[in-house]
Parts: sequence; structure tokens; C-alpha cells
Amino acid sequence: MAVVTLSINGTPHEVDVEASTPLLYVLRNDLDLKGPRFGCGLAQCGACTVLVDGVATRSCVTPVSTVRGAITTLEGLSAGGQLDPLQQAWIDEQVPQCGYCQNGQILTARALLNANPNPTDSEIRAGMEGVLCRCMSYYRIQAAIKRTVQQSTAT
Repeated sequence: MAVVTLSINGTPHEVDVEASTPLLYVLRNDLDLKGPRFGCGLAQCGACTVLVDGVATRSCVTPVSTVRGAITTLEGLSAGGQLDPLQQAWIDEQVPQCGYCQNGQILTARALLNANPNPTDSEIRAGMEGVLCRCMSYYRIQAAIKRTVQQSTAT
């Protein structure tokens, strides 16, 4: 066991866990954060995605001891109770169906927009590739990302 200090959603946390424990397990089981979800356990579906210093990271295969930088979960996007513009666009475009993949979709989209604030349609598709949606709401996901871009460039 090792004591690991993590910065999650702007708050420091110390956890006493095995160094090889996946970050996902620490977030869900030790810190009771329910945004990241267990999907495949192989970094193939994206349900477990978190941001580490703004970069989409698959937490199901990331040993907690290797994490350096600020972690943002879905819960952390809503600063002070204010929805991230991407979350609002998700609501406006009525993206979720079953909702299981939405954590990974939203955080991957946020990482995409962090890196490229004005992506083309093909860049959106490429940036979102690898986050699986059982309900096939990919067109609504793309529409929500485009809405976020349009609103940010309008202000």
C-alpha cells in the first residue's frame, strides 16, 4: 500500500491504495465519484475517461501511482454549479439516450475543444473516435460539439 496524493476537481485527496490500482477504482470506490464508469476495462470504450491536465485519459488502465497533474471528472466540469457550455449543449441537443457513455463522450469532447477550439466536422469525428455509444447518438454528439463551438465564437 502507498499513500497517493491526487488533485481531483480542484481538491487534493490522499488515498492509501496499491500503486497499481486503476485510477477508475480510486475515483469510484474510494472517492465516491460516479462520473467515470467501468465499461470494458481495456481502454477501448471510453466510459472511464477523465481529464488529466486537460487531456482525455482512460482511467480504467491508468495506475493511480502514475498520475501526475490535475484530474477533472464529469463532476468537476460544473464549476460553482454552472454547467460547462459543452454540458449545456448536450442538454440542448438532447444527446443522451441510455446515458452510459456520456461521461466519456463529454470529457473527450472537452479535451478535443481544449486542444482545438474550432474543429471541423472531420476533426470532431476523428477526435471522438474510440468513445463508443451503444445507442448510436453520434450525430447528436457532433451537433452538441458544433453548438458549443458556435456559441463560443459568437461571444
